[in-house]
Amino acid sequence: MGGFFGVAAKEDCVFDLFFGTDYHSHLGTRRAGMAVYSKKKGYDRAIHNIENAPFRTKFDKDVNSMEGTLGIGCISDYEPQPLIVRSHHGTYAITTVGKINNTEEILKQIFATGHSHFLEMSGGDINATELVASIVNQKDNIVEGIRYAQELIDGSMTILIMTPLGIYAARDRLGRTPVAIGKKEGAYCVAFESFAYLNLGYTDERELGPGEIVVVTPEGVKTLASPGKDMKICTFLWVYYGYPSASYEGISVEQMRYNCGASMAERDNVKPDIVAGVPDSGTAHAIGYANRSGIPFSRPFIKYTPTWPRSFMPTIQTQRNLIAKMKLIPVHDLIQDKSLLLIDDSIVRGTQLRETTEFLYQSGAKEVHIRPACPPLLYGCKYLNFSRSSSEMDLITRRVLKDMEREGRQIDLKAYVNPDTTEYSEMVERIGKQLNFTSLRFNRLDDMLNAVGIDRDKLCTYCWDGRE
Repeated sequence: MGGFFGVAAKEDCVFDLFFGTDYHSHLGTRRAGMAVYSKKKGYDRAIHNIENAPFRTKFDKDVNSMEGTLGIGCISDYEPQPLIVRSHHGTYAITTVGKINNTEEILKQIFATGHSHFLEMSGGDINATELVASIVNQKDNIVEGIRYAQELIDGSMTILIMTPLGIYAARDRLGRTPVAIGKKEGAYCVAFESFAYLNLGYTDERELGPGEIVVVTPEGVKTLASPGKDMKICTFLWVYYGYPSASYEGISVEQMRYNCGASMAERDNVKPDIVAGVPDSGTAHAIGYANRSGIPFSRPFIKYTPTWPRSFMPTIQTQRNLIAKMKLIPVHDLIQDKSLLLIDDSIVRGTQLRETTEFLYQSGAKEVHIRPACPPLLYGCKYLNFSRSSSEMDLITRRVLKDMEREGRQIDLKAYVNPDTTEYSEMVERIGKQLNFTSLRFNRLDDMLNAVGIDRDKLCTYCWDGRE
């Protein structure tokens, strides 16, 4: 996914930038960067690999040497950024969050207008932020360039551009990701996660609307392009991505997860000894379930975090599976001879949850009932980098349906979206057997959306139902 933080202040902003960016570490695991501007020194930037160490340990030396009244920072799940670009707009720093599906088409168009080259990253891909900058540079001014990028990009793209005059902040065209503005005396900030600035002394100013473009200065926030009427914010922000203290469109992540768990309990008929959540994002769902059902909440395994925070998760899936398993330490007295109901935020590939279940059986569990907090994932996300998977066949649902297809079945995905169909029930049963669960029951889409509590048409549900 990725996160960002920006500050425009009358005094030095590096302290706020450092900690505000660090508060987004749950959104990315590969690269991080900060860029600052001061009238005295001009632009300065630092980018580090955070695959094997947290953000703070990599940037503590930079904080002591950088200075500026304007700054932007990012946590990135893939490309190095922020970038510093020199163009006919002048020199600026840029960072982005989003996904571009039509990179090759845009490249051809840009090359046709005389652009000479792009630097390839180690995997052979083009840095998406560099591509966005080149699109912005096609127009006469930055605001026109940002609007052009929003129109041209198939996918989504939220953009921060820092110039000597202020920070341009642009939420993606359909508001799939959030942009929050905070203020305190002498400074304004812009963040993906609104909680990131609260402990720094800022208070909530407002959230940007879909496609809205503003410029942030130490004196205030000015709208340069009005927000659009249509919004499709990612529902998975509440289910999984968002930090518990986050809120989007006024809806608390933690409260939504309690609501999710409660609605799941109302529809369930099993009577386990305890309810537990897969740390960390499954925990709040499990608390909601336990509170509504009256079944005790317990922690039969503990996530070891002193040296294994999320930033340590590698990008290679086999290594991710191994480390996810190594993080969980069993509490045998809460597992031995117990019937457990375990809530995770979702089932993607199924590998980690299967290994967690086997680990619980080996630790003495009598039963392991699995309750994902969202419906089965049937489609790969087209709008955000929810997963770097190259194929939808990485999804456990699609692999199960492929097996059914090999048996001579005609597969219509729409029939497997509706939880009231026999096709859906068969798919869920097959997943449960393949992953060795005592029972499996997914949260329903309608219940999950009710747990969020905003207009269904404003929420993106593509990964579950293919609805764009």
